[in-house]
Amino acid sequence: MPSSLTPIAPPAPPAAPRAGSEFTPLLRQVKEQGLLERRTGWYALGITANLLALTAVAAGMLLLGNTWWTLLLALPLAVLSARTAFVGHDAGHAQIAGSRRANRIIGLIHGNLLLGMSYSWWNDKHNRHHANPNHVEKDPDVGAGALVWTQEQAAGRTGFARWLSRHQARLFFPMLLLEGVALKVSSLQDLRRQGPRERAVEAGLLVAHIIGYSALLLAALPLGKAVVFALVHHALCGLHLGMAFAPNHKGMEMPDPDGEPWGHLRRQVLTSRNVRGGLLTDWLLGGLNYQIEHHLFPSMPRPHLRLAQPLVRHHCRALGLPYAEAGPIDSYGQALRHMHEVGAPLRAE
Repeated sequence: MPSSLTPIAPPAPPAAPRAGSEFTPLLRQVKEQGLLERRTGWYALGITANLLALTAVAAGMLLLGNTWWTLLLALPLAVLSARTAFVGHDAGHAQIAGSRRANRIIGLIHGNLLLGMSYSWWNDKHNRHHANPNHVEKDPDVGAGALVWTQEQAAGRTGFARWLSRHQARLFFPMLLLEGVALKVSSLQDLRRQGPRERAVEAGLLVAHIIGYSALLLAALPLGKAVVFALVHHALCGLHLGMAFAPNHKGMEMPDPDGEPWGHLRRQVLTSRNVRGGLLTDWLLGGLNYQIEHHLFPSMPRPHLRLAQPLVRHHCRALGLPYAEAGPIDSYGQALRHMHEVGAPLRAE
């Protein structure tokens, strides 16, 4: 198991792989470096620190009480809520604990109880995305919704949705302010899909979150200020989460539904984009800035993604496979340009 976060130097270029085995040499190297081994202590420390920080913000809200200054705490609470979501994400990928049950418990606590976001809903949606990223027929993240990702999707829009698609690039970041609420609405709607036992657990924890969150706000603030705090908190949290996910695939290759299926390596690398940056970027984006490595090895613990990057980049270079990286600003620019191009035929009407 790696003992530090110092990047591991890549080995000599791999031999040209046989057809259908492009991923195997890379997987072997990653396993040999111990990069798929659990980092339970790292996660335990991070989870504890995040829970203590959340407790400190809640205590600060109660101490400040009935004043508009309390609204300033919505910002750190939004950042810590995103940190909580990243823990739930990692638990869903079995990155944290060695058993499915332990990961599910961690996910339910961080998703349903602390965030009010269904762990089961997120897992179902996110696993389908990982299996077929950017595939318009199989990836729920590029299905037509509030936003559209292909000109074919845009052409079928009518009314207000058509106007929205026409201007979606400039509206993207404002729309992210609604994402925090949208995640909770989708979580509640998904309860109908779940089996009776799963629904009982998920719904019970979601209700507990609503009661606990409401009790905290109303203990610290009168109703009007409590509502404003909740709106600001959810808007900032949605913006933060959206900015963590937006650069990862938007504007990247989209597999042809009627074309020849890609192997695992190409399916994940060609559809994903990394975001360059240092430790601050890693922290703010929850490791999702190593999107290529995360998609190739979804169960890899978050602190190992940076260590795996030289191996993956070197392997792709040896195969002549594009390895997409961009700075934070450029990555958002590429995503926005794609959304702008999708709406171009509508603006030409």
